[in-house]
Amino acid sequence: MASAMSESVKEKRHRVLLGPLPEDFLQINPLRHEQQEAADRETALALQQLYTEGPVSYVINPAGRLSITVAQAKLAKNYGMTRMDPYCRIRVGHSIYETPTDPNGSKNPRWNKVVYCYLPNGINTITVEIFDERSFTMDELIAWAQITIPPQVLAGETHEDWYPLSGKQGEGVEGMINLVLTYTTAPPNWYAPSQPVMVVPRTDGTIKPVAVYPVPAPETNVAPPAPVLSESELKQIKEMFPNIENEVIKTVFEANRGDKESTINSLLQMAD
Repeated sequence: MASAMSESVKEKRHRVLLGPLPEDFLQINPLRHEQQEAADRETALALQQLYTEGPVSYVINPAGRLSITVAQAKLAKNYGMTRMDPYCRIRVGHSIYETPTDPNGSKNPRWNKVVYCYLPNGINTITVEIFDERSFTMDELIAWAQITIPPQVLAGETHEDWYPLSGKQGEGVEGMINLVLTYTTAPPNWYAPSQPVMVVPRTDGTIKPVAVYPVPAPETNVAPPAPVLSESELKQIKEMFPNIENEVIKTVFEANRGDKESTINSLLQMAD
């Protein structure tokens, strides 16, 4: 028996791995989603380097320039353990734009963020997504909508409206979002910079897409100059709407083709 045991022990000893241990010794294989996150981080860094160091490319003859003022939203439910911290993501074609986060915005976030984008030919819809920003987990998508650009906007009019949102509560009943849209048709042979989406990693390891905003078009093919709001007029309107940022006021003024009265009416609707 003792002889048999010693032979067994001797055999096991022959199986012992001698020498330097492999790098993956005692490592647990990563989960699939962890592998995907690692791959996404590598892609993000590559894209960041490409779009910050690479040459600027141009899109020939875009349909025009679209201005989107993401004013506010009224959501049906608060999904956070505490008050939600919502931000809004806008998709136009292959480009993505985001508003700042409204801390503790909960069911009534206000952003008053102006997004300028070049509208590709054949695109007449925009996608809106509202997320609750989280500190230790992935941001949660809480509402969304696909909005068809109204014909009057494409005809050159400024249009302000509330659009229904979908979500866990159902189709079109997750709340409403307030947008102001204006559109400028591109002149012939106008060049607009392409708008790649740069994906960058967050500090918590998650991935967040960030828009690479367009640079000015070549001087030979620029859009018509926008109406200028004087400092005195800006100050006067700002006194009426102290909670609306100067950039939003200027954008609404531009969208209304320099009509001060129409600008005030639009801002009144946004402030309600």
